[in-house]
Amino acid sequence: MSNKQLTTKQEAFLDNLVKVGGDPKQAAELAGYSEGSYSSVVKSLKTEILDLATNILAQSAPKAAFKLVDIMDSSEPVPQANMRIQAAQQILDRVGLGKTDRLDVTVNTQGGLFILPAKEETVLEADYMEYDDEDDEYYYEEEDE
Repeated sequence: MSNKQLTTKQEAFLDNLVKVGGDPKQAAELAGYSEGSYSSVVKSLKTEILDLATNILAQSAPKAAFKLVDIMDSSEPVPQANMRIQAAQQILDRVGLGKTDRLDVTVNTQGGLFILPAKEETVLEADYMEYDDEDDEYYYEEEDE
């Protein structure tokens, strides 16, 4: 969930969104928003609406899992079994319980490993010069030895 402070109207909108089965226009009207303003409400609460949808899918995941098992175990024909299976699979996929794709990466190389020589320290010797604005000239800074 986001950390945004919600107004009473915004909270009512989110509550009503669940009660009306996801219809944002109806939820906005029940929350007290003016007619036709639901699109701006949806835009301002996008993150919270997505969080709400994620929670609804997560709550439906056990039902989806049981439905798959029921259809699999049924000895009787199940009306619209393919559609029910697809819906259940979609819910499980969206909450992270679907099948995962595995990628096998095998690399065949010729020539083996190339090892570089160790790095050597390079020391540069130079004189440091300072510029004097007042005299408009460069001079060597004397080192303290």
